[in-house]
Amino acid sequence: MTIDRFEGDYAVLETDEGMVSIHRAHLPSSAHEGDVVTYSNGGYSVSHADTDERRRAAREKLNRLLTDKDD
Repeated sequence: MTIDRFEGDYAVLETDEGMVSIHRAHLPSSAHEGDVVTYSNGGYSVSHADTDERRRAAREKLNRLLTDKDD
C-alpha cells in the first residue's frame, strides 16, 4: 500500500484493490505521501526499503523519459 495523499484527518492509501481511507492516527507520525506502508500485528508501519525502491524506479523512469528523445 502506498500513501497517495492526506485529506484532513485521513490518509488515502492506494492498494491493489483500489483506494482506501484510514484515520491518520493509525499511521506512524513520520509517514509521508508516497511512502509504502504495510499492515501487520494490528498496525501500520512504513517500509523504508520499499519506499526507497519505488522512488529510485520513478527517478530512473523520469530520467529515461527526459533523455530518450527522438531527434
